[in-house]
Amino acid sequence: EDGIRSTLSEILQDEGYRTSTAASVKAARSAVEDTFFDLAILDIWLPDGDGLDFLQDLQREHAETPVLVISGHANIDTAVKALHLGAYDFLEKPLSLSRVLVTVQNALERSRLSRELRQLSQRLDHGETLIGTSEGMQKLKDELKTAAGADTRILITGENGTGKELVARQIHRLSNRREGPFVEVNCAAIPEELIESELFGHVRGSFTGASSDRRGRFEESNGGTLFLDEVADMSLKTQAKVLRALEEQRFQRVGSADLIEVDVRVLAATNKELEEEIRAERFREDLYFRLAVIPLGVPALRQRPADVPLLAAHFIDQFARELGRRPKTFDDAAMATLQAYGWPGNVRELRNLMERLMIMVPGEVITDVDLPPSLKGASAGRTPSQPAQLGSYDSLKAARDAFEVDYIRRELDLNDGKVSRTADALQIERSHLYRKMKSLGIR
Repeated sequence: EDGIRSTLSEILQDEGYRTSTAASVKAARSAVEDTFFDLAILDIWLPDGDGLDFLQDLQREHAETPVLVISGHANIDTAVKALHLGAYDFLEKPLSLSRVLVTVQNALERSRLSRELRQLSQRLDHGETLIGTSEGMQKLKDELKTAAGADTRILITGENGTGKELVARQIHRLSNRREGPFVEVNCAAIPEELIESELFGHVRGSFTGASSDRRGRFEESNGGTLFLDEVADMSLKTQAKVLRALEEQRFQRVGSADLIEVDVRVLAATNKELEEEIRAERFREDLYFRLAVIPLGVPALRQRPADVPLLAAHFIDQFARELGRRPKTFDDAAMATLQAYGWPGNVRELRNLMERLMIMVPGEVITDVDLPPSLKGASAGRTPSQPAQLGSYDSLKAARDAFEVDYIRRELDLNDGKVSRTADALQIERSHLYRKMKSLGIR
């Protein structure tokens, strides 16, 4: 009902939440295609469909979003069915606004804790180790051991999926800050209007939605390591503030005049050529020199084909343990195909493929027939900027869009069409991937 939607929206906005409303299943579907929601409040009886059916769609496509189901026609069977389908809680009309607020807070808190637990599990994952005996990897390991103990800033460069985050974590583990926190910020995944708050924190009332004081990532990493991933995606304005924080080891929360002092080691990573970004005036030269006291380059997987068998075996063993199965092996033809492939998605692409093969191949031995057709006949020297068929493009943007379409479709295929898992593989927010897919016409 209009009245309930408007009342709930106003009450939640008064509590500092941002809200969006929809009067029908059709409107709700359109909304979730364009925006990621932290919470959904869903009625049972809707003018164009059953709320429980839409609940199943939300659970399938947006499993991370908790759902509160409400209805004035409730009975115990409906409530049980809603909870069985994945609803966080069931609220019966007439609604108690105090109970609604408490339930909303609890659902968001549980969702936050689930994300933190998942992130912690990923950090403790057996895959967090640098694997490889090739010359390039051995050189990186030697440099990493030397640089880790210096307690200075390090810039890690390399293509997407090469393992820059693993290098950063390894540096932290080998440093004298290993007992302190390791805090990661994906600068590319945070909207420009929120990046300063994310890094430096904010005080209550400093902007719309700031309902309470919040610590920033710099403050959270005090005594430890702050990892700025995709650092080249920050705006020049934010770069200036990061530079000042690096120089002074102190900063101000958004909306506050008080200075906060910290002792933080900053590691940064990017897949871009920062020298080119500097020439294009998209990255500050002084910040570059501050970050790149020690530069480390992570080699692409196509540059070290000798490491492919080791990595493949490592991921197969890892997924075999998770699935409670015996590890599979590769025949010579299949391994030759894997080593000849260019791996535009690097180690991340290899890992995703190993998970798929471990699940989908019925036999104990993976043969060349079991491998995706896209791997076969590929050149070992192929790179993301040199696809098999360049075609003819009118502009750089057209060529870039064509590559992104191919790359995202490949990742979706490797992840069985699951958008959440694909976003994790691409290391971007799910909402950003949805927007990208929509802009590129990928369904």
